[in-house]
Amino acid sequence: MSNVSQIVKSIQKIMRKDPGVDGDAQRLGQLTWMLFLKIFSDREKQNILINDNYRSPIPDNLQWSVWAENDEGITGEELLDFVNKDLFPGLKALDVSDPNAAMIRSVFDDMHNYMKSGQLLRQVINKIDEIDFNKGTDKHLFGDIYEQLLKDLQNNKHSGEFYTPRAVTQFMVEMMAPKLGEKILDPACGTGGFLACAVNYLTPQLKIGKDFDTLRECIIGWEKKQLPYVLCTTNMILHGIDAPNIKHFINGSLARPLNDYSERDKVDIILTNPPFGGEEEDGIEASFPAHVRTKETADLFLVLIIKLLKESGRCAMVLPDGALFGEGGAKTRIKEELLTKCNLHTVIRLPKTVFAPYTPISTNILFFDKSGQTKETWFYRLDMPSGVKAFNKTKPMQLGHFDPVREWWNNRQEIQEDGFDKAKKYTFEELKERNFNLDLCGYPTVENIVLDPKELFEQFENKKAALENEMSEVIGQIKTILGIN
Repeated sequence: MSNVSQIVKSIQKIMRKDPGVDGDAQRLGQLTWMLFLKIFSDREKQNILINDNYRSPIPDNLQWSVWAENDEGITGEELLDFVNKDLFPGLKALDVSDPNAAMIRSVFDDMHNYMKSGQLLRQVINKIDEIDFNKGTDKHLFGDIYEQLLKDLQNNKHSGEFYTPRAVTQFMVEMMAPKLGEKILDPACGTGGFLACAVNYLTPQLKIGKDFDTLRECIIGWEKKQLPYVLCTTNMILHGIDAPNIKHFINGSLARPLNDYSERDKVDIILTNPPFGGEEEDGIEASFPAHVRTKETADLFLVLIIKLLKESGRCAMVLPDGALFGEGGAKTRIKEELLTKCNLHTVIRLPKTVFAPYTPISTNILFFDKSGQTKETWFYRLDMPSGVKAFNKTKPMQLGHFDPVREWWNNRQEIQEDGFDKAKKYTFEELKERNFNLDLCGYPTVENIVLDPKELFEQFENKKAALENEMSEVIGQIKTILGIN
C-alpha cells in the first residue's frame, strides 16, 4: 500500500480496459464517486462507534458496506444493473432535509457511472476497498492519492483552476492565523486545499465536542465544477468535517448579482486562488456594477471578495501579474476600489515558476483587510532559493522557501539588491499617482538592466574567450579521432 502512484495507476489501468470510459476526465470522475462512497462509509463506521444515536442518511441496501465490501459479491451485469438502476437513482433522490443526505445528493446530481463491464467495475471496487481510511496510515494515504489525482488533472485543459501548491496554501493560512469561530470562505474552492489547511490549523484549538460543530459551520466553500466539488467534499469528510458546508454553484460564484449578498453572507476570512488567465462567459459581468464590469475572472473575484468581507475581515488571495499592472477602464477602477475600501497592507511577489507546470503565469499573494482605506502598502519580492533554477511538478515549492518572508514580516525594512527594490513601502497617494499600477518590486527584466559600456565589453570578451576554448577542445577531439596531428 506504500506506492500510491502505483495504486492509482493500477485502478486506471483496469478502467482503460472498459469500453465505456473515455479519457482521463471520465476515469477521474469514475474514481472520485467511488472514493467518496468508500470514505463516507469508513467515516460512518467511526460515527457509529462514537454516537449510539447515529443514523445513516443512505438506505441500507445502498450502503457501501452492503454491496461493495464483499470482494466476492455481486459482479457482471448484476452489479451494473444495481449501480445504474438502484444506486445512482437512489442517491439522487435522498431527502434534502438531512444535511448529510443533501450533501450526498448534491455530489451525485451530476455524476455518472461510465463503466460498462461489471467484472472490471468489481475489480476497481475491490482495489479501493483494500484501503481503510480509519487507519492512520491509510488515512494519510488518501492525501497521497489526492495529490496523484491533482497531478493527473494537469492533463485537463482547465487544470490551472484546480491546483495551488501546498506550500502556498499553508503560508497564506499561517499569515491569516484564523481563530475558531471565525467564518472562513473560499469562493473558488476547487479541491479544497485552502479549507483543508485551515482545518489543520484550527484542529489544535478544538477542546470540547461542540467545537467540532463550530468548525464545521465555519468552513465554507463554493465551487462551479462538479469534479473538484466532489473532491473538496471528500477531502473535508476525510478531515473530520461531517456534512461539510461546500456548495456546488453550477453557474459559479460570480453569477449571483453582487447586490443580492447581504450581511449574513459576509465572512471573517477569505482564502482563495480564483481561476485566472481566462474570461467569464457572456453575461456574467452583468451581475456586477457597471463601473467594474469586465470579463476577466480574477478581477471579478476581487470585486466579489471586497463585497463578502465583514468589517475588519481579512483576506489572502493569489492574483496574476496582469491584475497588478493592468491599467485603464474597469481594471484600474477595481484596484482603486480595493485600496479605498480595504487596507491592502502587503503584496508578496512570488517566484515565476511556483505554479509550473500548470501555468507559466507569474503570480502574487495579496493580503488585505476591511479596516479602512489603505494608508501604505508593502511590496516584497520572494526570490528563488539559492541553487534552485525553477520549481516543477517533481520539485515543487516548499513551505521553508517562505522563511525569508516570515523573517521580514514582523520586522519590515526596505531592501535593495543589485540596485533594484526587493522590499519597499508605498503610500496610497504614491500608488494613486501611478494610476494604481501595482507592478512594484518585481523581477528585473533584460530591458531595465542597464550596464555601462565597459561592463558590456568585458562580458563580450569573456563569452568570446569561453567559446573559442570550447571550439578548440572540440577541434582537438576531432583531430584525435581522425588521427590528424
